[in-house]
Amino acid sequence: MDAALVARLASAEGRAALAVAAEQTDLTSPAALDAVRRRVEPALASAACAQESLRRRAVTKFGAAAAGMLFTPDGLEQASRPEVAAHRAARLAATGVRTVVDLGCGIGSDALALARTGLRVVAVELDPATAAVARANLAGLDAEVVEGDAEALAPGLLDGPDGEVAAFCDPARRDARGRLFDVERFTPSWSLVQRLLAREAPAAVKLGPAVPHAVLPEGCEAEWVTARGSTVEVCLWGGRGSRPDHRVATLLPGGDQLVVPPGRRGERARVGDIGSWVHEPVGAVVRAGGIALLAGQLDLHLVDPGVAYLSSDHPVGSPFVDSFRVVEVLPWREKDVRAWLRRHDIGRLEIKKRGLELDPAQLRRRLKPSGSGEITLLLTRTPAGARAVLATREP
Repeated sequence: MDAALVARLASAEGRAALAVAAEQTDLTSPAALDAVRRRVEPALASAACAQESLRRRAVTKFGAAAAGMLFTPDGLEQASRPEVAAHRAARLAATGVRTVVDLGCGIGSDALALARTGLRVVAVELDPATAAVARANLAGLDAEVVEGDAEALAPGLLDGPDGEVAAFCDPARRDARGRLFDVERFTPSWSLVQRLLAREAPAAVKLGPAVPHAVLPEGCEAEWVTARGSTVEVCLWGGRGSRPDHRVATLLPGGDQLVVPPGRRGERARVGDIGSWVHEPVGAVVRAGGIALLAGQLDLHLVDPGVAYLSSDHPVGSPFVDSFRVVEVLPWREKDVRAWLRRHDIGRLEIKKRGLELDPAQLRRRLKPSGSGEITLLLTRTPAGARAVLATREP
């Protein structure tokens, strides 16, 4: 789909074509495309059907708002979740800046969140068709989409009154062969990312949550985000409004934060036996290196030095852990667990594991749970050997 076709989709003619495509139940069938083509010019009909398919996929991420947006396949996959983009936009707006430059805006989902806070947004996108999609999604807001190379345009766009132009960047982390894990291969470049974070003006850089701590630029804040149970990103913060060298775990949509200051990084929690409760820290806490800090706050201990399961003899009410009440602890032997499940009539089995090499899906097939009961099986390494913890998930 080229930029001209995107512009047609964003027009009154295109909106009418999209409405016709939305009437079709199964857009994968040739009959559906034929039905749309009987009422819409063929090229526009094909584009409208493809776009309506993307909109239906986008509902899981964007909800009802997807029906009014345009997408590209890659752009939909890479777009931030709306609650994450809104959280980031609110932080940037709170710094007092008036303008933010989005260096590589994709379909404009982050720029949309930024503009909705009242910020003026200049969004840069290299691909003309993707830029046209962003332009359509940002229509009616104080936002301008500029086609071009973010690396080349950044110096000019960020040159303004000191402290008044913030930067946001979501570097491309894929190429034709798949996901990139080497930051030096990101686009825009890692050197640009470092320069953005070193400025006095606010800067936010979105990365995948698995980025190694060792590559994080000195002086930046790193905020890992878990949204509705999934750890989705780390955002690096620089300039005004950031907390230098802090590591932060943020939970959305609630907004709870665990802040690990520089002096607490590298601490280790004490290790003890499996007690009456096992607690699994959310992914953002694990990624941010906050297990020891959290354990100290909640009076918990690790079940093994290298395993992110915490334990206690008391319940805790914390959004930073999923808690399980222990029913029984067994030495890990598959036949013993199978027998236990049979004795207790277990049919609904959740399997979680840390520190052990096994495939939960294959294990489930071998255990063959078949009954009316429900249990969670936590498999973990401990200093005394592998253990199978049978437990109930608690709210």
